[in-house]
Amino acid sequence: MLSSSALPQAVISRSALASSAAAAVAAGGRLADLRRDAWGHGVLSVAHAVSAAGASAVLVDSEREAEALRLEGISAVVEGLPDIDLQLLYGLPDADGMLRTTPVMRLAGRVMSTKRLAPGDAVSYGYTHRVTEPTVAALVTGGYAQGIVRALGNAAHVEVEGVERPIIGRVAMDVCVVDLQGHEVAVGTEVTYFGGRGPAAPSLTRWSIVTGLSIAELIAVAGAHAERRWEA
Repeated sequence: MLSSSALPQAVISRSALASSAAAAVAAGGRLADLRRDAWGHGVLSVAHAVSAAGASAVLVDSEREAEALRLEGISAVVEGLPDIDLQLLYGLPDADGMLRTTPVMRLAGRVMSTKRLAPGDAVSYGYTHRVTEPTVAALVTGGYAQGIVRALGNAAHVEVEGVERPIIGRVAMDVCVVDLQGHEVAVGTEVTYFGGRGPAAPSLTRWSIVTGLSIAELIAVAGAHAERRWEA
């Protein structure tokens, strides 16, 4: 089993959740979809947020979950058609990468190590990427076991210190390699896969195009397999 320090983190913003929930409820509808642990965001916290914003009820996976929420004073059901806009509620991008509310979840890894590479050097198993000029590569926590799908290797970017950098080579089970494009960063530096307020905010749109999976599938899987923490 991986230690928590080796797992990527699903960082949930309290302020983004409150504002996104308010915007979603204000846009219309009464029933919010909180199945699959609120799409990986944490059912209890999202239920409190949408209820405080004025939602009439939440939809969950089981009667056991519904009863637990009722004990919290939240109206919960296991059947029904959710009609609250989930792109607004969770701050998700549309097919064009446009965001109407701030992403509630930010998926973040950390730099485990860095290595200088010379032209011709290859990275990760299978050597699907060889560098063409001197650079620095970072080994970053987060791999396909945590929802960073294999197809993203050589096809997507992450955010490092406010700048997008490419994922290079094949994504491994628990780690991936990022080309820092000649820049140096410290071990422990945070890397954002998607979400937040920087250039990675709409990255789930690119992930969906590359993988063929829906944004809902991608965020729910990542949220379920990362370590969850909260920020303001």
